[in-house]
Amino acid sequence: MSSEPPPAPAEELAADFSAATISKKQLKKDARKAEKAAQRQQQQQQPPPQGDDEDPYASNYGDVPVEEIQSKAISGRSWTGIGDLDESAEGRPVLIRGAAQAIRPVSKKMAFVVLRQSMSTVQCVLVASADAGVSTQMVRFATSLSKESIVDVEGVVSLPKEPLKATTQQVEIQVRKLYCINRAIPTLPINLEDAARSEAEFERAEQAGEKLVRVGQDTRLNYRAIDLRTPANQAIFRIQCQVENDSLCRLQELTSLCPFYSMKVLSLLNPKLISGSSEGGAAVFKLQYNGQPACLAQSPQLYKQMSICGGFERVFEVGPVFRAENSNTHRHLCEFVGLDAEMEIKEHYFEVCDIIDGLFVAIFKHLNENCKKELETINRQYPFEPLKYLEKTLKLTYDEGIQMLKKNRKKRRERTCSSAHWLTALPRWRMRPCADAVDLLLEVEDVVAGGDPKPSGRQRPQSAAA
Repeated sequence: MSSEPPPAPAEELAADFSAATISKKQLKKDARKAEKAAQRQQQQQQPPPQGDDEDPYASNYGDVPVEEIQSKAISGRSWTGIGDLDESAEGRPVLIRGAAQAIRPVSKKMAFVVLRQSMSTVQCVLVASADAGVSTQMVRFATSLSKESIVDVEGVVSLPKEPLKATTQQVEIQVRKLYCINRAIPTLPINLEDAARSEAEFERAEQAGEKLVRVGQDTRLNYRAIDLRTPANQAIFRIQCQVENDSLCRLQELTSLCPFYSMKVLSLLNPKLISGSSEGGAAVFKLQYNGQPACLAQSPQLYKQMSICGGFERVFEVGPVFRAENSNTHRHLCEFVGLDAEMEIKEHYFEVCDIIDGLFVAIFKHLNENCKKELETINRQYPFEPLKYLEKTLKLTYDEGIQMLKKNRKKRRERTCSSAHWLTALPRWRMRPCADAVDLLLEVEDVVAGGDPKPSGRQRPQSAAA
């Protein structure tokens, strides 16, 4: 009987051979991994080479993270409005913020960015140079911005060699730093250039056989936040604000100078959610208020009259008016801002006319003198003829107006003198055939309606609504 072990089965020999083979392959693989790891470690220890993608001025530009904006402390830096930039600021470093209205790359090392703030625009120039701290990567970043992105720019004011036609400010900003605060989407739902076009531009394009995009009213209202950025809309709202502010100041001045009065006019804020109709001549918006019927105020008339009876003598309000007018004309609005005034009369209701007359003349003068830029901006998109008016507005009785119309019905109306006039002694639609009521017509529009005096003892208040 032999003492040698029996031979291993064929399956075991195959398994041992396979294991040996796998071990050798794994060793080679591990060796290669170790070699690569050593190479990476060696590369990390060595200083990185200055390649084309490395930017020594990378901190001078970029997208600002939201977290940094939210948690950023007040730096105390001085910001400059784009509208305040002029030739006197030449050579001065400034910090501005605006929306990127236009971006024009010239080359890899130069680009122009037009920033807009409100109605003012300025051209920012990026030129790659070590002295300015501007790299080609920074120029490329600026040209990658989408229109209407909000951008902060630090730079130096310079004067251009030739007058600029595309911007309102006749200076340039030599950019040193540029940061994007809020990047707009690449394609906006409406283009500001399209929304700012006038009818004259469409007519010229049609004559030349070109087709321009016309932004409809529904589209404007759907994207109102963008539409409000057009220069004309910016100017309209600023003029509206100026008219309201000027009305408050002028009413105070006019009433204090009026020989009939010694106390100034009082501004009131009256309720707009009331339990019933405030006047009978207009439709009303009805609603439910905690289970009770209510409506939106058509006029502050009732509260003005209560104030006069309460001894305030002269009151006014600038506020919203709601009327459920089912009409498609521009003379019937469901909601508008009205100036309502109420005052006592000492002798004649023309006292009210004189105060309102002085108010309008003062507003017209103020707008023509101090809002020239806004008026020119509106006129470019919505052309209009300058308003003509007299220092003392013409007063015509209703009968005199009818006779003038009958006499000159075949003649074309020429606006050579005035676009405004009072129409007095209007016929009442009920009660007396003729009442102490007036209308102020401006460009054939009824802009002021004066109500019939309402005696209450010795007081005779008169209403006027614009």
